[in-house]
Amino acid sequence: MTINFDTLKASLVLYGLNAIYAILLLAIGWYLSGAMQRFVTRVLNVGHRVDPLVTLFVSSVTRYGVLAVVGIAVLQLFGIQTASLVAVLGATSLAIGLALQGTLSNLAAGVMLLLFRPFHIGDDVEVGGKAGKIRSLSLFMTELVAPDNTQILLPNGQVWGAAIINHSAYPGTGEVKVTFPVRAGSANALADRILKELREDPRVDEGAAPSVNVSKVIAADPTAPVVELTVSAKVKPSDADAVKQRVLDHASALLAAA
Repeated sequence: MTINFDTLKASLVLYGLNAIYAILLLAIGWYLSGAMQRFVTRVLNVGHRVDPLVTLFVSSVTRYGVLAVVGIAVLQLFGIQTASLVAVLGATSLAIGLALQGTLSNLAAGVMLLLFRPFHIGDDVEVGGKAGKIRSLSLFMTELVAPDNTQILLPNGQVWGAAIINHSAYPGTGEVKVTFPVRAGSANALADRILKELREDPRVDEGAAPSVNVSKVIAADPTAPVVELTVSAKVKPSDADAVKQRVLDHASALLAAA
């Protein structure tokens, strides 16, 4: 068997050029997909009329759509007929469907989350055993930011299939109520300092003034009387724990210094 080196050389040159073209096409496609994603984001953000969640989802779909077109073009560059490829994929659709069941369910769940929108960007939610603020929604993942600034990525299928507790769905305030014992002689000064601290806290509702009152007498001993101070304030439900902890820390520091 004789080898035609001229034909072999021509084939190697042809496939080498096709490989170079494919790499260039992939690089251009990758850049173009990012540019299209940024363009769609800018267009949808004009006037701020489109929900940020919708903007993130549509821009993500645009990016993946461009990458899919580039992938088909690369296949055609190597002589792979996309019509034949579709026929092969159709014949093995059952196996592919089983293999991609999780991915396809996440995609479908992402579409359902976008349509029904049980939450928006910045909402404080609990879902799938995780708690945090909504950062973004993509084709396959929902991103949360935990209170300690940790990133949480949840597959959309888990989010859509789980109970969603949205603490930001309804406007309103939560109540912080803290009680602790103090010596009667220092109660007024301590109450004034805690009240001043609460009034300066931006998380406390300005419409409902905070209060610090003596709620009861714990020990009526004339030599060392002890009373109970009750601190009350209105805050957002998501800030209640943080404000309560701040009141306790501030009161502990004042009591230690007294």
